[in-house]
Amino acid sequence: MSDPLIHSVSLSPQPGQDLPSGKPREVSDASETRESAYHYQVIKRAIDLIDQSSSPLSLNDLAAAIGMSPAHFQRLFSQWAGVSPKRYQQYLTLAHAKSLLRDRFTTLQTSEEAGLTSQGRLHDLFVTWEAMSPGEYARKGAGLNIRYGWFDSPFGEVLAMGTGRGLCGLAFTGEVGRTAAMDDMRARWPNAVFSHDPAPLAAWTHAAFGGPGQAKLFLIGAPLQIKVWEALLAIPSGQVSTYSELARAAGAPRAVRAVGTAVGRNPVSWLVPCHRALRKSGALGGYHWGLPVKRAMLAWEGARADARTEVQTDTSPEGAANDTPARASAG
Repeated sequence: MSDPLIHSVSLSPQPGQDLPSGKPREVSDASETRESAYHYQVIKRAIDLIDQSSSPLSLNDLAAAIGMSPAHFQRLFSQWAGVSPKRYQQYLTLAHAKSLLRDRFTTLQTSEEAGLTSQGRLHDLFVTWEAMSPGEYARKGAGLNIRYGWFDSPFGEVLAMGTGRGLCGLAFTGEVGRTAAMDDMRARWPNAVFSHDPAPLAAWTHAAFGGPGQAKLFLIGAPLQIKVWEALLAIPSGQVSTYSELARAAGAPRAVRAVGTAVGRNPVSWLVPCHRALRKSGALGGYHWGLPVKRAMLAWEGARADARTEVQTDTSPEGAANDTPARASAG
């Protein structure tokens, strides 16, 4: 058995990267959970309505179906997605994944090419490694004190877990529920001591969803898992890659099935962006916390990426020059 590894990562937003805003807060009871998941539930309902419709839905139709006024619906969507509901629909369609593969496919370097076997830069990440003996790993978390808490996120309620060295788990409960999410995460480290202690995790969780500071990761996995997760970290926001490309980058081009399993076993969803992995056909593939969550994440990132591109184009000298006649004629 090869040595599993502990992988420590410090993560901060890339320059110009527009992440979800709003300080995560711990939620404790059912009413707070419903409130914290409000935006995600609206997005989930919108996905269902768009899937069921044979043609694009108007703002009034979507708002009426969800039970909101058009103004409130427009405001909520624009705040969350950065674009209007009308434009946002294109990012929620099933065809969106295929367009991402066509227009925003990321070719990944192998771990050797990227220098990931030693200290190095990975976009905005600084990576350091620690080896862990097979005996320590075989104890399945024995000796680890893992704190946890329930927090708001732009994609519904999230269960955050961590040790003194960083976040080791982010699990989204919107599709699976609290009990299943907790059972799933506990089973990964069955001999660890778990304690409800959200305060030490709050700053990291805040940073994970766009707040100031750094979100430190503490990942434990076998070598192939670590290579796959690190390949995922190399996919920029708003772009995607395929399971076969991840396999190639991880140095296991013939082990696509094993790589898919490693993607599914990623314990820190969103920060280690397994939602950016698609099948070569353009199909979404699976997602451990439910496909609606994956679609919401891809739609959110796609909309924000396009909005940033448009802003950059509009503010470029060429864009400003092209815009001058229009402004003059409007006046």
